[in-house]
Amino acid sequence: MSLGSFFAYLATMVIVTYLIRAVPFVCMRKEVKNVFFKSFLGYIPVTVLAVMTVPSILSSTGNFFSGLAGLLVGIIVAWFNGSLITVALLSCGAVLVVELIFKYLIH
Repeated sequence: MSLGSFFAYLATMVIVTYLIRAVPFVCMRKEVKNVFFKSFLGYIPVTVLAVMTVPSILSSTGNFFSGLAGLLVGIIVAWFNGSLITVALLSCGAVLVVELIFKYLIH
């Protein structure tokens, strides 16, 4: 990823996150009581971050399948409450294994 695209993604994330958090304070004078709307406002920043991160994960290794393996292992380990370092290490290990398989067995 080039430095320019990194800063473009970062600026987009900052703007979207700020707008989602600031607009309700500017537009609404009373407390929001609608559970759906509160939930929506809480999940939008996480969703935007995921939408920008997942394509980078899949293309970061140069091999779609090793990126997918790392992503799937990360999701599975995180689902079972793995710590951040555990998720990162096991995801990197999965990428390494798939890359080695492609290099020595399939190539």
